[in-house]
Amino acid sequence: MSFSRYNSSGVNFTRNRIEPSPISGICVTCFDGCPGPCEIGKSAIRGRELIYPQPFGKITAGCDKNYPVDLSHFNIHGSCVGAKGIEPDSDKAIFPNVNIETSVGRDDSLKLKVPFFTGALGSTDIARNNWDHFAVGAAICGTIVVIGENVCGMDPNLELKNGKVKRSPDMEHRVKIYKDWYEGYGNILVQLNVEDTRLGVAEYVIDTLGVEAIELKWGQGAKDIGGEVKLFSIERALQLKQRGYLVQPDPEDPIVVEAYKIKAITEFERHSRLGMVTEDGFLKEVERLRKIGAKYVSLKTGAYRPKDLALAIKLSSEAKIDLLTIDASGGGTGMSPWRMMNEWGIPLVELISLTYKFVKKLEEKRKYIPPIAFAGGIAFEDQIFKVFALASPYTKAVCMGRATMTAGMVAKTIGEMIKKGNVPKEYKEHGEQIEQIFIKGEELKKKYGKRFKEIPIGAIGIYTYYDRLATGLKQLMAGARKFTLKNIRRDDIFALTKEAAEISGIDFVMDSDKKEVEKILG
Repeated sequence: MSFSRYNSSGVNFTRNRIEPSPISGICVTCFDGCPGPCEIGKSAIRGRELIYPQPFGKITAGCDKNYPVDLSHFNIHGSCVGAKGIEPDSDKAIFPNVNIETSVGRDDSLKLKVPFFTGALGSTDIARNNWDHFAVGAAICGTIVVIGENVCGMDPNLELKNGKVKRSPDMEHRVKIYKDWYEGYGNILVQLNVEDTRLGVAEYVIDTLGVEAIELKWGQGAKDIGGEVKLFSIERALQLKQRGYLVQPDPEDPIVVEAYKIKAITEFERHSRLGMVTEDGFLKEVERLRKIGAKYVSLKTGAYRPKDLALAIKLSSEAKIDLLTIDASGGGTGMSPWRMMNEWGIPLVELISLTYKFVKKLEEKRKYIPPIAFAGGIAFEDQIFKVFALASPYTKAVCMGRATMTAGMVAKTIGEMIKKGNVPKEYKEHGEQIEQIFIKGEELKKKYGKRFKEIPIGAIGIYTYYDRLATGLKQLMAGARKFTLKNIRRDDIFALTKEAAEISGIDFVMDSDKKEVEKILG
């Protein structure tokens, strides 16, 4: 069985003529005369454009590789005995009373109403075009929103002074819209990569915009290179090259200029540089950020090899950072090379299991353990529960990029249809207005009054989706008799396969509760 399903999704508008070989992904028979709708055929015509999912700027993308072990290979235990985190009283131990609030930060001062937050939303078109929906949604849900890398550097209206950011209207707007709806829970994190550091983004957002939290970025789970976007004019490509970015193909190359004129080349790629992590450099940077006023400093790392994960955990402990987000292979929100997204990096179950082992070693040495969040294609309440259990008691939250974006974008689309009087058939039974069709609409209208009309429709969708997740998570927790997140333990789940048990250290179903069973039965 091949774990990779070559070209099964056609993310770059390619398809096979007949059944492909499971080894190569090429049609079993390729005949001379075929116009080549397959990936190889189109690559012969358009080359590097086929590396990326398409259409860029209008989609998010996650891998379609069928990993040998994933979260579905575990189930959640239920119990009919007792309750943890609440009085074992049938009138009190009910699922609405489950407390799913969490906190991160060295002193637990950054409170979240829900234990999930948005992934980094940076300089891609899809993040910029939908920012208000995502940011307001996070704010009214009482959780974190992350402004991703390169936002200032990509701002067409960026103002520089001595090579540093003087003003970025895009960044200014992103921070302001979140703060306008902020209610005391959550916060706004601004990411830094190599280019952001060179441009002085941290100094700008802290001093001028009042940002409290900075996230250092080593990488992500969707790719093991820097962030990239596509550019659709040579003028924009030149602008970004002049700002110091790596732009391919080179917009100053005469051959490229001529190819652009005849429309052989219609797009360019802007790439970020690879960061070069050193222990001393990282510790000094965390110290520097705190000195210039950062109240919280977090680290986002990707699905790198185990020794890199160990280094991230060690340095996060030494620097006493406020949040460590570990992003597994398989997720993705922007423009990641498609084959890279599928074929590199450590998947979620394995990455969580390694993290648990490494953190346990530090705990045995009585070292500081940073609050940890995991990301990597997480979308539903059962997955959230399992992630908390797999690395218990170290998991403090989960990061959900694509899922949050999907909720916001679908809600925005439905909202636009409602406003045009084109209510989708499946929702007509609920009415014709936003507050009728969106189940949480009336609740938000009552809470915000006249301001309700200012809430972007996508934000209402995120609020509604997060409420569904919160409710489902509370039900699962109540069934496991765990009424606070800190009461979730590794033995609240069991492995359905021997392989899953071996990788994770979670008991195989037939071995679960073995000692307790022997004690009960004598």
